[in-house]
Amino acid sequence: MKTIFAVSSGRPPAAIAVVRVSGPHAFAAAQALAGPLPAPRHASLRGLRDAGGALLDRALVIVFPGPNTATGEDLVEFHCHGGRAVIAAVELALSAVAGLRPAEPGEFTRRALTNGRIDLTEAEGLADLLEAETEGQRVAAMTAAEGRVSQAVRGWMDSVAMLSAHIEAMLDFADEDDVASDSAAFDAIVAGVEALATEIETVVAAPPVERLKDGLRVVIGGPPNSGKSTLLNLLGERDAAIVSPISGTTRDRIELPVTRDGVAYVLTDTAGLIDTQDPIEAIGVTRAEDALAAADIVLWLADTPPPRSDAIWIHARADLPGRGAIPPGRAFAIAQTDRGSLDRLWAALHARAAAMLPRSDAIALKAHQRRQCRLAVDALRYPGSDALIVAEHLRQARAILAGVLGLDATGEMLDALFGRFCIGK
Repeated sequence: MKTIFAVSSGRPPAAIAVVRVSGPHAFAAAQALAGPLPAPRHASLRGLRDAGGALLDRALVIVFPGPNTATGEDLVEFHCHGGRAVIAAVELALSAVAGLRPAEPGEFTRRALTNGRIDLTEAEGLADLLEAETEGQRVAAMTAAEGRVSQAVRGWMDSVAMLSAHIEAMLDFADEDDVASDSAAFDAIVAGVEALATEIETVVAAPPVERLKDGLRVVIGGPPNSGKSTLLNLLGERDAAIVSPISGTTRDRIELPVTRDGVAYVLTDTAGLIDTQDPIEAIGVTRAEDALAAADIVLWLADTPPPRSDAIWIHARADLPGRGAIPPGRAFAIAQTDRGSLDRLWAALHARAAAMLPRSDAIALKAHQRRQCRLAVDALRYPGSDALIVAEHLRQARAILAGVLGLDATGEMLDALFGRFCIGK
């Protein structure tokens, strides 16, 4: 296997740049540039020189013998000055060492996965951590990267293995006095299988992690000229939608990503809901209805009742003449001139979000992890009163759960995952 190298810190120029080297020739490469190496895991100042002896930089050198390293291989770090020319010179010197090549995106982390330092759930968590833009995304990604999802899945696999051991003992050693093989023992195993299925199902039913990244979809609906575009602009604090007294100004959906109090939202303005013979306007109405049906939260601005019982019914344009009083059924009155009314609406949105997003102390699964866990639940809940059938479905469930950890990951799956990483990670 080739030894790889790359800058693993921020893009230069910077005060310090960390160049990592990982693989079987890492120590030889470090010696070629820095001379005698320091003791493992001790930083020491060294002059880095190219093959011709020219001084490139003075840097801290740290060596990490495998397999107890980030990649599971021998690993070296050069903590250099972070100028572009310095980094370019160090990389050029490393590329001249036999057996070395520049790393590909995500290759350091991929080697950690291959060498058993992390599993697939931890690698996916690290990818999400690198892309995190909100506090909620960071917390969920850190939970996965630190192994919370992995620990849960491994715990389920251990439970399946224990149940399998009991059922196999019943099948193989039924004639032994110390192996319980009566109906009561079998019923206890079945009860344990059902309890495990319920435990997994509870985690699967929790709010998905994708909502943290994609944002909660907040759709503003109502008839033409009900204040939808104005409310979108007020919530987004910019003029994203054209506001006009002319009916039908908004003929298609307008989406505006917003982050508020560490939560990502996608605000959507929609066409006014009316009966129309205009074919283009009718398309806008259909898209508005679809958006309302798929929304996580609906803000309803009409004077007629909302199309969903969970919608937040708003009395809009409360600052206009004749609209000061709040009619029955409305949750809020919104006035363009009253900042407090918007703050109260944001507080209500945040309260709704808290119930729809994963808790910081909860295990949040990604979409493909939820699908695999559901398959495991289906395998566990397969009806049958025969011990052989129960044993086979326990085996299937364990294999499915192993897939969550990437024990059967394909090359294409890993390519897609590590393609999200930067070079040097």
